[in-house]
Amino acid sequence: MTEAIEQFFLETVGRELCVFFCSMLPIIECRGAIPLGWGLGLPWWQTALFSIGGNLLPVPFILLFIRAILRWMAGSRFKFFSGIAAWLNRKVEKHKGTIEKYSYWGIVIFVAVPLPGTGAWTGTLIASVLGLEPKRSFLAAILGVLGATAIMTVLSYCGLGAIFG
Repeated sequence: MTEAIEQFFLETVGRELCVFFCSMLPIIECRGAIPLGWGLGLPWWQTALFSIGGNLLPVPFILLFIRAILRWMAGSRFKFFSGIAAWLNRKVEKHKGTIEKYSYWGIVIFVAVPLPGTGAWTGTLIASVLGLEPKRSFLAAILGVLGATAIMTVLSYCGLGAIFG
């Protein structure tokens, strides 16, 4: 079954778009897309470019619309939506102190750290909920994604390549 799914994606969208779409996913982002690109045999620079593009694509939408979406979800009578909104608000509260302390540089660092739960999705969610300026938050997310991409590219192509290459 796994091979059929893999074959479907590789034949349908190709290796490059698999990396691009993988980097768009929350939590996974470039942290998972870059090792995927390495595993699919893409050159490091292609993997990095597709990961950056995919990781940054949702950022403007998050910055512009997430507050309204969260308000709607929190007020929803469906427990599923209100539960997600509550979970996201807890996530914001957990990391809000760091972001507020360091402002935009906090977003850069938060997004650049290649750990699950950090990244462009969460960083821009926090920036938006805190009411930080969208243009500067987008720039901070770009810098953070570039940092995370550099770290993951070196780890994947030098670290994994040296171990498993």
